[in-house]
Amino acid sequence: MNLENNCLFQCTGLGLTLITIVGCVNKTTVNTRPNIIIIMADDLGYSDLGCYGSEIPTPNLDRLAETGLRLTQFYNTSRSAPSRASLLTGLYSHQAGMGELNKPSDRPAYLGRLNEKCVTFAEVLKEAGYQTFMTGKWHVSHYDEREPDTALHPQSWPLQRGFDKFFGTHTGAGSYFNPVSLMHGNTFIDPPDNFYYTDAINDTACSFIENADKDNPFVLYVAHVAPHWPLHALPHHIKMFDGVYNKGWDNIRTERYERMLKYRLFREPWVLSPRDDVNTSWKDTPDKEWEAHRMAVYAAQIYCMDEGIGRIVETLRRTGRYENTLILFLSDNGGCRSSISGDPDHRYGFFPLTGETPEIFPGGPETLAAYGRAWANASNTPFRLYKMWMNEGGISTPLIAHWPAVINSGKIIHQVGHIIDIMPTLIEISGGVYPTHRNRNEILPFEGNSLAPLFHGEAGREHEDLFWEHFGNRAVREGNWKLVAEKGGKWELYDIENDRTEINDLSDIHTDRVRRMKELWKEWAVRVNCEYTE
Repeated sequence: MNLENNCLFQCTGLGLTLITIVGCVNKTTVNTRPNIIIIMADDLGYSDLGCYGSEIPTPNLDRLAETGLRLTQFYNTSRSAPSRASLLTGLYSHQAGMGELNKPSDRPAYLGRLNEKCVTFAEVLKEAGYQTFMTGKWHVSHYDEREPDTALHPQSWPLQRGFDKFFGTHTGAGSYFNPVSLMHGNTFIDPPDNFYYTDAINDTACSFIENADKDNPFVLYVAHVAPHWPLHALPHHIKMFDGVYNKGWDNIRTERYERMLKYRLFREPWVLSPRDDVNTSWKDTPDKEWEAHRMAVYAAQIYCMDEGIGRIVETLRRTGRYENTLILFLSDNGGCRSSISGDPDHRYGFFPLTGETPEIFPGGPETLAAYGRAWANASNTPFRLYKMWMNEGGISTPLIAHWPAVINSGKIIHQVGHIIDIMPTLIEISGGVYPTHRNRNEILPFEGNSLAPLFHGEAGREHEDLFWEHFGNRAVREGNWKLVAEKGGKWELYDIENDRTEINDLSDIHTDRVRRMKELWKEWAVRVNCEYTE
């Protein structure tokens, strides 16, 4: 970061001891500090937006990309709760206590909630004078509907971790029409009649903007559940996609890939990965009408999310905040290959029509289903594999950055970035200060690099290396080389510069590099208390 000076502060309020090494105002002054909106989708594949090659109309996000930035090599952690922890804290998820999901445990890297060694961007920006709002899925504190006595840990709820206002849920999934764990502030509430969660998330975000103090900037975290299963969408949105997917997943993958080439989202040598060999060809697939309907509901969920994002942008315009608001949009992981059996599971609500069979067309509140592995393969075009894997299909996310007062380029940026970069980015543009202590607990230094130079048309600081681990699936990227393995599986080596679709495994050729990168990954795993170090 290009800091103009270093300074020392002692602050109270949240119990933070703040030593500035990174946060003094540089290219923005206190009077021009931007508002900030971070929008996270859930289980959205790399190619599921129009501006990233999709046939799904996302006109509002496309417009943000047209005059903003699109990053092509931005990474998440491959799963919801870990990605949200890294987004909020600037740490690898293990360091924040969220190496897995939000199930309670006493293992330091897998507490199932944000620990006391991290701070959230809301806590940091609140001390810098920002109003702090959140709508949507939290998922970084304990919640399990089956064990309500162990589900509550208020110290890690949003209002206790820096947010002034919160409307949303704790659980990782659930009904869009009647979600479990819905809260307003610190109070659990029941949804009203005619409730649809995606609209409620976006419309509450609009309300927070409209009622914000005009004399101080705000940061707003809009954490969507869409398009995570269950496949729940509004009937008029589903109808928009009647017949669209009758051509099948093979044609959809090819068409998306061709658009991505046209948009220059990657270099031409990145060939389209073969269809996952577990999936049948569309030609040989039975029940095509049902399969096409599943993808239509998924597309409707994305369309509705984009429609609401348009209302957020319009609210910014109406309130005079549009020009000086930074909007960041990304996904927490790649498309999800999960399937849902017909066995009842009341963690997420009560669904009389549970399961994925051609007799049940999903979409309504009584259904519980996902869109399946083959459509997830299409969502992650042109990459291999899915959410939870550390191949590119699991960890690659779109990233759109839009800030009219600063960015006016529509550029496509190929620099590598990671979700841990969000915290230092917000610190730099807000003039915030990253603390050394919170409530007398020593805070780990953040791991990421600021993206702010990219907003000003400059080259950002490159990552020397990046690391991943989740339930034993693991990877390390060093420069243009990536070493990746499934749990218990062989390490594979790829030249990402020329083969980002991970087709040509070079591990048997570059054995010395494999050995060295394995050791690099193990050193990181030990440093962040990862229990899987093989």
